[in-house]
Amino acid sequence: MKYAIIFPGQGSQSLGMLADLASNFPLVRQTFAEASEALGLDLWALTQENQAALNQTQNTQPAMLAAGFATFQVLNSEANLAPVCMAGHSLGEYTALVAAGVLRFADGIKLVRRRAELMQSAVPEGEGAMAAILGLEDEKVIQICNEFSNKNSGAGVVEAVNFNALGQVVIAGNQAAVNATCDLMKAAGAKRAVVLPVSVPSHCALMRDAAKVFSSAVNAVEFSHGNEAVLHNVDAATALDTTEIKAKLVKQLYSPVLWTKTVQNMQDLGVEMLIESGPGKVLTGLTRRIDKALNAHAALDLASVKTILEGIKNE
Repeated sequence: MKYAIIFPGQGSQSLGMLADLASNFPLVRQTFAEASEALGLDLWALTQENQAALNQTQNTQPAMLAAGFATFQVLNSEANLAPVCMAGHSLGEYTALVAAGVLRFADGIKLVRRRAELMQSAVPEGEGAMAAILGLEDEKVIQICNEFSNKNSGAGVVEAVNFNALGQVVIAGNQAAVNATCDLMKAAGAKRAVVLPVSVPSHCALMRDAAKVFSSAVNAVEFSHGNEAVLHNVDAATALDTTEIKAKLVKQLYSPVLWTKTVQNMQDLGVEMLIESGPGKVLTGLTRRIDKALNAHAALDLASVKTILEGIKNE
């Protein structure tokens, strides 16, 4: 069975994550120790003991990268993974690049910390928002956002930013514009339009200034060609060289995450199973929404890791 490795993004974190894996695989704590050294803080203690600190964007992003990469290393140490390709949702794209050997782990940790700081400072607290729109086609969500923006130029930005699954799109922008657009979505037949508990309106035009500054941080880091193909969020395709990889990472800050298309492109490459490496099972759930026939498994703890490893080895 051909498989791909996928890595979750911000929102999948939880207090105590990876505790079970850490008690069975020393690689987990070793990975977090390396991340802690890069940041100058005890990242493992933060993930196990401090919910408020874990949920701060500047901590969440490196914590999720460390958790996703630690899980990947556990799987790889037991099965010598040979995926068709890799991908990650938003922040998870950095984890995929680290796992693929494109980006050194310590560099990745520092880079996502800087990314988080810039994202957090890009929009004043309380002025940005994101909302999940359920039950409308992608084109309809885009249309409603565009029509609102054209008729209400002074209301601020509102854009479709995460195409997560069929009938599940996230919008982002200025809080007033997002709230007003949610009402329009409901009027157009959306089953739900739910404002999300986040402070940063990711992947929309409000992140363009942050992206300009982030570009310098990205270009200061050494990237390699890597060992595995990575599909990027901005176009659901691989990059030709490291220059293009860097450009896609910068563009990702203010561009939509094309997750549905990413999974569909994996299928076109022959992928039959997706393995979610890291805390939570958000991407596993999205996979089933995209195509119920596509196998998806989340590596959450010792039991789920054993199940995944058995499936890989049996094939």
